[in-house]
Amino acid sequence: MLTRTPAAVRPHHIDRLRAQGLDDRAIHDACAIVAYFAFVNRIADGLGVELEG
Repeated sequence: MLTRTPAAVRPHHIDRLRAQGLDDRAIHDACAIVAYFAFVNRIADGLGVELEG
């Protein structure tokens, strides 16, 4: 959801993560990792980077 529709994230989604035992730091870290991978993938796609064989 965070990658495809970030504006759709609501407090109840965060509450679900907390219910699974994640604290604010873990939720922040997960969000940062998702955002980083989205950023890197868009840079790579925009530059036409291809995987090595």
